[in-house]
Amino acid sequence: MIVFGVALLAACTLIGVYLGDLLGIALGVKANVGGDGIAMILLIAARIWLDRRGRLSKGVKFGVEFWAGMYIPIVVAMAAQQNVVAALTGGPIVIIAAVGSLVLCFGAVALLSRFGGRGHAGSEAAHAGAVIEGDADKIAPRREV
Repeated sequence: MIVFGVALLAACTLIGVYLGDLLGIALGVKANVGGDGIAMILLIAARIWLDRRGRLSKGVKFGVEFWAGMYIPIVVAMAAQQNVVAALTGGPIVIIAAVGSLVLCFGAVALLSRFGGRGHAGSEAAHAGAVIEGDADKIAPRREV
């Protein structure tokens, strides 16, 4: 059943790359624009859709979760192959964009942690421990407050 998770990832990747190429053409760029991100969003949406319809068996769920976890390091490795030296010689806008996005991310994390309510930290830790141990099916689902 893990193979179905791989097949779902492959389908989402192909659709994401195709849509990223179309977006690049629409923007006048000769590159794939956001295809990997689109593929990851499609994988998340497909998993939720299958889960709500009761078609996500334990094996398929494991395959999807495994490859969803592996997908981000793969995308990072692919991004590492980009020509960073050529980007940096393009001018200071690259440095400004990098520092600006870093500051925005830090600010977003600070705002979310400040306004995001602390809730039931003990029950969240217990739930996370049960999920890690593989006993998530035995415990009651968490209630959002």
